[in-house]
Amino acid sequence: MGAIVAIVGRPNVGKSTFFNRLIQRREAIVDAVSGVTRDRHYGKSDWNGREFSLIDTGGYVLGSDDVFEKEIDRQVELAIGEADAIIFMVDVESGITGMDEDVAKLLRKVDRPVFLAVNKVDNTQRMADAVEFYALGLGEYYTLSSINGSGTGELLDALVEVLPDVKEEESELPRFAVVGRPNAGKSSFINALIGEDRYIVTDIAGTTRDSIDTKYNQFGFEFNLVDTAGIRRKSKVKEDLEFYSVMRSVRAIEHCDVCILMLDATRGFDGQVENIFWLAQRNNKGIVILVNKWDLVEKETNSVKEYTAKIKQAIAPFEDVPILFISVMTKQRIYKAIETAVDVFKNRSKKIVTRKLNDIMLPIIEHTPPPAYKGKYVKIKFCTQLPTPYPQFAFFCNLPQYVRDPYKRFLENKLREHFDFTGVPITIFMRKK
Repeated sequence: MGAIVAIVGRPNVGKSTFFNRLIQRREAIVDAVSGVTRDRHYGKSDWNGREFSLIDTGGYVLGSDDVFEKEIDRQVELAIGEADAIIFMVDVESGITGMDEDVAKLLRKVDRPVFLAVNKVDNTQRMADAVEFYALGLGEYYTLSSINGSGTGELLDALVEVLPDVKEEESELPRFAVVGRPNAGKSSFINALIGEDRYIVTDIAGTTRDSIDTKYNQFGFEFNLVDTAGIRRKSKVKEDLEFYSVMRSVRAIEHCDVCILMLDATRGFDGQVENIFWLAQRNNKGIVILVNKWDLVEKETNSVKEYTAKIKQAIAPFEDVPILFISVMTKQRIYKAIETAVDVFKNRSKKIVTRKLNDIMLPIIEHTPPPAYKGKYVKIKFCTQLPTPYPQFAFFCNLPQYVRDPYKRFLENKLREHFDFTGVPITIFMRKK
């Protein structure tokens, strides 16, 4: 599994701004009111070729009467427990506060690398003021400014030096992760496939606390099935164990080949299921959507068609995803689900010969070239599939900066039309010829 770095500290020292800078997206809410980050945000970052996951925690406030702050404190402690390294952020403007000392006291007991980051250091005077943070007893500190990025390079250089060099387990077998909200029928699905009650199945949400691998070898298929804990909205994550479960589910998605996304037909393709879908898509995983408990839904002539249309509307523009309607209780179409997942895995591993790719795509491009931009005409001369574990294509042209997203989607649709990449995200790069 990937290395995890937690950013901790009292409220309003700039943790979320720093987090947003590292993941290069405005994902965490940033506000001058303390305590805006109520829970953890997850993101990916890399430095010098080393990739790691980041957790942005809420501010740590020891002994507060605020129910939110008590919850934040517990989440910070859990994040520290799960992380491989910790960035402790303080604010040079306010100096050392009692809350900083509380966090430092907690971190001095931790047996993991701790990096003291003094934020808001953007001039020489503040550089001198930062010396007082030696008093926290955490050794050397790093001065930086989350707003403009100065000083972050030195911190990240030191950080990646101590991160464990995590290598994926070498396995010839593909990994299929069964993911979804709690109580969607994931464990029952695996029990039905392997023909034994290996997993605890109850009506209580969150029974599966960990990600568990099962080798599946039937009907000519062989792969590892991963049953994950259900992923709930962060606001619903109350228990300590459930926090770990969500972390492991996210990791299971990151390190599988195909995500079998299971949803409860009686609840629909709601916002949380959609979030899981986009998490899998962002990680370039193959995706199969299973609508479970279809036997419990009152059906009319066009029920399947209408349900499918709603899901495709929610996942647009990535609509080329297989959607199956199953019932784990009656074993309806569960083996078809596995067949489909194997097909998606093959699509994800597919390599297109460069000559064949050019023979098909160049005439299409010649017939429908990219629209002119600022009076300039883009000429695409050559394309090739990149040697990556999932489909990525490079198109070489004279003015790559003038090719807009709608035309990239047009190229993607043509690739899907001619080469069958159903269930697999495709990435297209425009490169200078």
